[in-house]
Amino acid sequence: VGCENTTGAADAHLSYEEIPSVVFSHPPVGTVGLTEAQAKQSYGEDQVFVFKSQFTNMMYATMEPEHRPQTGMKLICAGPKHVVVGIHIVGLSADEMIQGFGVAVKMGATKADFDNCVAIHPTASE
Repeated sequence: VGCENTTGAADAHLSYEEIPSVVFSHPPVGTVGLTEAQAKQSYGEDQVFVFKSQFTNMMYATMEPEHRPQTGMKLICAGPKHVVVGIHIVGLSADEMIQGFGVAVKMGATKADFDNCVAIHPTASE
């Protein structure tokens, strides 16, 4: 955007909607898009679908269960096509995962798009 504006190639504008953000804590927290409450306010309660997942990252699979850190993810979808309007992650690699998910949200990906992806194995982002 900056280069296009500087060279006069285009009158480009950056959209500040759906920009991922991260809290670099232990564990990290990543978020992009709407919260569940914001989605319900925007789309109506009956048009918002929430999918939650909690998992152990593969690098901890051989540890004793009580020592395995968990990662939690929440996908906020809206409308009949379940367009992903928000993603929230707490856990190892949340800071890395949210970058790619930010692109997906910006492009209007659906829950089906996410379900049809084959992730790199074994990684947290799968």
